[in-house]
Amino acid sequence: MKPVTRPAVLVFGGHDPSGGAGIQADIETIGVLGGHAATVITALTIQDSRSVSGFLPAPLDIVIQQARMVLDDLSIAAIKIGMVGSIEICEAIHTLLTEHPEIPVVLDPVIYGGGGGTLSSGELVQAIRTLLIPRTTIATPNRRELQQLAQEGDSIQACGAELISLGCDNLLITGTDDPLPGESPDQVHHLLLTADGESTSLQQQRLDHHYHGSGCTLSSSIAVNLAVGKSVRQAVTEGLDFTWEALSNGFQPGRGQYFPGRLSHQKLQ
Repeated sequence: MKPVTRPAVLVFGGHDPSGGAGIQADIETIGVLGGHAATVITALTIQDSRSVSGFLPAPLDIVIQQARMVLDDLSIAAIKIGMVGSIEICEAIHTLLTEHPEIPVVLDPVIYGGGGGTLSSGELVQAIRTLLIPRTTIATPNRRELQQLAQEGDSIQACGAELISLGCDNLLITGTDDPLPGESPDQVHHLLLTADGESTSLQQQRLDHHYHGSGCTLSSSIAVNLAVGKSVRQAVTEGLDFTWEALSNGFQPGRGQYFPGRLSHQKLQ
């Protein structure tokens, strides 16, 4: 029997006790798409399907030891970064990325919880901008996160160009928040920018509910697609399709937002 190969994705992220977002979302997404998630917990969060009430960063030395042991043992094909937790952890991740420049990096700059509440301080946002954005193959901020990372820009395009100028190779600005003036309200408008100046608008049908963990699902699906050697454009397109499918199969386990139905993906059927 031919052995099964699963590309390994190293994930830095926070633990969400509700199971909708964070590390659990990463594990489910990467696993169902045929990858293996090797996870480093950067923070413990206090949240449910409605909001975030607090978080505790993981001990720095534990984060570093976890990551180094995994990198020394596994053949890591991609790195996905979600919630960072602290400036010190951000600095440590920067060091690791510098030591492994050949590994593609997907950055989901988690600043706010899906239902409300902050998961990053202003100083940490600046550290992400300075240390991680320049080492990123593709970042996937929503519009609100983008404006925190690029405060000088006076438009979505200008903010995106600012991050590209810092060294980010590609930028997928997601539009799952409320439509901007002039946008069709029944469509979600995403924008893909590349370092060579290309700008591509991507639309999907807008679904009825608000979702907890959609950003984690999207960024992890892009990471596993890069891990198997797909181009950035293909990884983004297929990642958006998978995420839309998961959201369309969403469910409401609590009293707040819907969760993506990641495990209903057709590869498990």
